[in-house]
Amino acid sequence: MAPISYRNAFVSIEKEVYEPAEDSFLLADVAIDRISDGMNVLEIGVGSGFVSAVVAANKNVEPIGCDINSDALECAYKNGIQVFRSNLFEGLRKKAYFDVILFNPPYLPTSEDEKLEGWLNYAFDGGVEGRDTIATFFAEVSAYLKPGGSILLFISSLTGKGEVFDIMEREGFSGYVVAETRAFFEKLMVIECTHNR
Repeated sequence: MAPISYRNAFVSIEKEVYEPAEDSFLLADVAIDRISDGMNVLEIGVGSGFVSAVVAANKNVEPIGCDINSDALECAYKNGIQVFRSNLFEGLRKKAYFDVILFNPPYLPTSEDEKLEGWLNYAFDGGVEGRDTIATFFAEVSAYLKPGGSILLFISSLTGKGEVFDIMEREGFSGYVVAETRAFFEKLMVIECTHNR
């Protein structure tokens, strides 16, 4: 695939790694707006490293990223991102360390016959309702956020905005939509979330 140039970042993409699309661009734009110099930033599901690379190209921060896909980790590392292999938070000690956690989860409602072969399924498959990974994420994330820290979460109207807010609230989070755009069959949104400690 051809390299992508966006907002001072130049990112190469490899096969078996999610290619940045409208969701990636929207999350990257919001991240630049919401992240300040010197913050500790984690990107869950770093993929190619596109969002983190855009942040690093525009702010004085060094995001780290994790992914379950070893091909994605290699790609993100080549794009200048510090990475480690993990399924969500499995590879981290429970420590309130991060100012901002970025997450573009697998959000598509996916039945058994819609699953993809290989690593790319992890980028898309959100379970039957599209919210399985999001629910697991919110059950665990508070242990890794600094007091006053925030989450920038990408979702789609296909995921169910109201249902995602219900998940957040059950886990003690509040949030609001900070950016949205329309794709041809869905509305794309980024939600900024904070924990109600």
